[in-house]
Amino acid sequence: MTTRRCVCPGSFDPVTLGHVDVVVRAAALFDEVLVAVMHNPAKQGTFPVEQRLELVRQSLPQDISATVRVEAYAERLLVDVCQEVGAQAVVKGLRGGTDFTYELPMALMNRHLTGVETVFLPGDPALEHVSSSLVKEVHRLGGDVSALVPAPVLHALRQI
Repeated sequence: MTTRRCVCPGSFDPVTLGHVDVVVRAAALFDEVLVAVMHNPAKQGTFPVEQRLELVRQSLPQDISATVRVEAYAERLLVDVCQEVGAQAVVKGLRGGTDFTYELPMALMNRHLTGVETVFLPGDPALEHVSSSLVKEVHRLGGDVSALVPAPVLHALRQI
């Protein structure tokens, strides 16, 4: 029997409850999930890559830890990561039509390059407004983001 494997890519700077929702749902659909923390070493993120990896690991439920792994990838095409790990699909969460408009061309290019399919999961409507950049902005200006991020991320945000 073939192992059904997918990649959930993102910068996860920081991971939000929306990200966690998508990974948990992907773990219910696939035998193995790789959370690929994609980054550009030339760009400074809010959190260093190693901390992002740890925050993602700390934020995921323990009951899926046997089938989900978290790794970092720099300056690589997503399709190359998929081929390297033997993933049949990319899983992306969509918050709304704007996300679809942004994600569809990338999904089509990925399929064109290697045949890898993209599975779009509609996001939880309660988290439709949540993005990493918006979380950072609201937090920076003193707003409460505690209902939008996992506890380890909230703690990390309070340290910066």
